[in-house]
Amino acid sequence: MTERVLVTGLGIVSGIGNTLEETLNSLLNGRSGVGIVEYLKTNHTDIPCSEVKLSDSEMFSMLSIPETSPVTRTALMGIIATREALTKAGIIPDRSMKIGFVSATTVGGMEKSEQYYPDFLENDSRNDFIKVHDCGACTEVIADYFGGFSYVSTISTACSSSANAIALGSNLIRHGILDIVIAGGTECLTKFHLNGFNTLMILDRAHCRPFDASRAGLNLGEGAAYLVLESEESARIRKANVLCRVSGYGNACDSYHQTASSPDGKGATLAMTQALEMSGLKPDEIDYINAHGTGTINNDESEGAAIMNVFRDKIPPVSSTKAFTGHTTSAAGSVEAVISILALTENFLPPNLNFKSKIEKLSFEPVTVLKRNVKLKNVLSNSFGFGGNNTAIVFSAENFSKN
Repeated sequence: MTERVLVTGLGIVSGIGNTLEETLNSLLNGRSGVGIVEYLKTNHTDIPCSEVKLSDSEMFSMLSIPETSPVTRTALMGIIATREALTKAGIIPDRSMKIGFVSATTVGGMEKSEQYYPDFLENDSRNDFIKVHDCGACTEVIADYFGGFSYVSTISTACSSSANAIALGSNLIRHGILDIVIAGGTECLTKFHLNGFNTLMILDRAHCRPFDASRAGLNLGEGAAYLVLESEESARIRKANVLCRVSGYGNACDSYHQTASSPDGKGATLAMTQALEMSGLKPDEIDYINAHGTGTINNDESEGAAIMNVFRDKIPPVSSTKAFTGHTTSAAGSVEAVISILALTENFLPPNLNFKSKIEKLSFEPVTVLKRNVKLKNVLSNSFGFGGNNTAIVFSAENFSKN
């Protein structure tokens, strides 16, 4: 029998809050984290981004880690979000448990590599920081901070990375390999990020406007978010507080282009269709879509086409929350999964900030104002990566009995 996958804990840090409660407050009050760059050392101060409102020093202090330790900003944010998720779930990892950690990142420790690579070439006095450059090293640092994990893995599929981490974690539980998985992702801003996206000419010099006819690109962001995924049996034994259920997910790669989405939304259509099929839900049973919605010309038309392909003339409320958090790249899937679950459990529809005018090719407009007291049963979260790696996840309300 396939195990059901329950969500029993959440943790998040992003430009709109350093905790789950701060994040919810920002969403309910329309408070965006996009602004002038403060912590990233860059000459491009004219490009707005959404940064976590903590310096590295503050995070080292919060976590009681010596500042001389070779721990990157990516790992620091990951530890903060993982700690909150574990605390909310009431879990202390122990090797006697069947508990895993699946973390996603793409840039990894690049911000320290940028800072210390010239030194590495000249006198090798910062080699410890170069060693934590790769994605797997960031995952290991986070896992080692807590200890007790019996399984550790890293996912790197660009902007769908942490959604795929949730999918992998769910698979590990569904097939009885693990009882509990902490799954999500973390990504800090780097010059590599900013310069790379700037070279692609898809960064907006103003606040991004997802699904708006005048959209001109995305705002980059940073952050980390993790979900505690748990089998029904484990949750019952622990008498856990169940937030919702991962009822379905799908991943499809259409390989249309290295960076662009297919105009007809083929990959996104397949991912959403797979997620619905796994969940056993019909399209009209989805109550809200948290769209990938980057604010680029290409993505929003492509994703909009895919949504129309799947939902036809019964399109549920749709919004992108990237105008709040910025595009947190590899962390986006889990950041937006947490936001989707907050919408599900707190009964609200997050607004699509900065929207003014409808895209002519689309049959729908996004949610433009906060809607409270909306009963949601099933929400769909989309995350699409470069290379056409598209992932969709359905989260469903769960009436769980602890007895």
